[in-house]
Amino acid sequence: MAEAEKSPWLERLSHFLLREPEDREQLIELLHSSFEKNLLDADALAMIEGVLQVSELQVRDVMIPRSQMDVIDITDPPEKFIPFVIETAHSRFPVIDDDKNHVIGILLAKDLLRYYAGEEFEVRDMLRPAVFIPESKRLNVLLKDFRNNRNHIAIVVDEYGGVAGMLTIEDVLEQIVGDIEDEYDFDETEDNIIRDDQGRYRVKALTEIADFNEALNTEFSDEEFSTIGGLVVNKFGHLPKRGEEISIDKLKFSVLRADSRRLHSMLVEVPDEDISTPED
Repeated sequence: MAEAEKSPWLERLSHFLLREPEDREQLIELLHSSFEKNLLDADALAMIEGVLQVSELQVRDVMIPRSQMDVIDITDPPEKFIPFVIETAHSRFPVIDDDKNHVIGILLAKDLLRYYAGEEFEVRDMLRPAVFIPESKRLNVLLKDFRNNRNHIAIVVDEYGGVAGMLTIEDVLEQIVGDIEDEYDFDETEDNIIRDDQGRYRVKALTEIADFNEALNTEFSDEEFSTIGGLVVNKFGHLPKRGEEISIDKLKFSVLRADSRRLHSMLVEVPDEDISTPED
């Protein structure tokens, strides 16, 4: 008995799976059963389910749509696009020539340090080759390509060769391990609601509706949902992806962070006449 208790959870799980599930549904059922028997913890179960999901998803299912792509136009001077780079805080940007159908390369934000160092700076010389992939590519295949080629971003094209969107290695990994925080994300120690210098609000989805109402002078009911994220997901009618937008009672909600499991944070815009400044 002592030896069985000391055996790795993976070994015990393999013995449990000797029942040989005949299809995906039975496999999922066995995994959940093993979780109930404490052979798997919640994180391990979620990751295994994420791996199974990635093997079935295609690029089109999780890509950032073309309309939501943050890009740099090669015709713009650095002093024009650098503030945009700072505001969006991404590490890589597709660079276009006039329109989003003409992606000519990828610019790494860190390469802009040369501009501030006073070195001779030409954006075209900084560009890395862009990788183009079809919408139908499987996520597990793309993840393997990302790893083998040490690439972190790919441009998605449709059947006619037009740009349909983009995808990063982070977007793929989040389907397996859940949300991955980056420099654009909330710090866990920060407040749930933060107002920026443009009068917009960055709001964590777990914010209590009562707290949201107090901060933004709204009157959303908390009888059905206790968090603002729950209310927004219900209004969408599905789990939204990053970049999706919806208007609720004059407020515009834009998804900042979301993965395949839950909504994490949103950007909320309030009509000018409804903005109230909190008292000191």
